[in-house]
This record gives sequence, C-alpha cells and structure tokens, in this order.
Amino acid sequence: MTTYAALLRGVNVGGHRKVPMAELRTVITELGYRDVRTYLQSGNAVFSVPTTAGEPPDTGAVAAVLGRGLAERFGFAVDLLVRDHAYLRSVVADCPFPVDGVDGRHLHVTYLSKRVGDDRLAGLDRAAFLPEEFRLGDRALYLYAPEGLGRSALAAALARPARWKGVVTTSRNWNTVTRLVEMTRD
Repeated sequence: MTTYAALLRGVNVGGHRKVPMAELRTVITELGYRDVRTYLQSGNAVFSVPTTAGEPPDTGAVAAVLGRGLAERFGFAVDLLVRDHAYLRSVVADCPFPVDGVDGRHLHVTYLSKRVGDDRLAGLDRAAFLPEEFRLGDRALYLYAPEGLGRSALAAALARPARWKGVVTTSRNWNTVTRLVEMTRD
C-alpha cells in the first residue's frame, strides 16, 4: 500500500463547486482506495492505494481516476494533484524560508502539476513586494506573506491565470502542508 494526498483545486470556495468532505470520502472509497481521510473543508484527502507488481501507482494515473470519479459524482470537473508522502516531505524539507516561529498562515505552498522555469515569473519586480517573497521549488512555489494571503499583493500577482497556462496549481498554508505530511506517513 502507498499513501497519497489528493489536493483539490477551487472547491468549497464562496459556496461554489461544493464537494462535501463526506461525499469526497465516499467517492474515493468507491474507487477502491482505502483508509480514506479528509482534512479541513478545502479539498484535502489522504488515502491508500494497493501497489501492483511491487510498484506504487503513478500519481498522474491516480489523479485521472479520481478526477473522473469526482466529475461523475458532482457534475463538474475538479482539477487536482495527487502527491505521495516522500514528495510532501521533501516540500517541507526544501522550504527556502525559516519556519521556526512563523505563523503557518503566512507561509504558503502552491503545488504545481509540473516543473516550471523562472520565465513564468519574469516581469515580477520582487523588490516591489517586500517584505513578501517567493521562491520556486520542485513543482512548488513557496510564498511568504507576513500580512496574510488576503492582503498580499504578491499573491495576487502570482495568481494571474495567464502565468500558469497549462499548469494545474493549488495552494495550501504551511499548517496544512505539514499536516498532510503527518497524515501520509505510512
């Protein structure tokens, strides 16, 4: 068995695209996955998948199966990413910002469906946004927003859809990032 986290994008925000967590657990269970748990109401699910021939299933394949199941149940497409414990742990280990003493609501990770280059972020005058900062990682963008995400001009600049064309993105605050590492530990 391999434990994965599914990170759904844009559900349960402002009363739109509702995906109740109990129904999300049901969909994942009906797809044959085990030990299904959810975290918060923002589309985080952890579940186990049997390995085949000693190899863990590909995260992209698991995401595709889950995406089809969600579309059938809820009647709309849900962008999502599936990540395993090792990857989630590496995101925490590779954080370029000091995490001790930082309010977990001020540090965020935007998970990316694929690696991107700095060219996606060209034209952003990083100095103009200080003390807010960002750094690219392995299929992740780290954002430090000391006044919170809701007041972050940098978060707004980074979130422009044209910047991420062809890339599925979904963000979590540091509290959720670290909790998902704990929940996916085998």
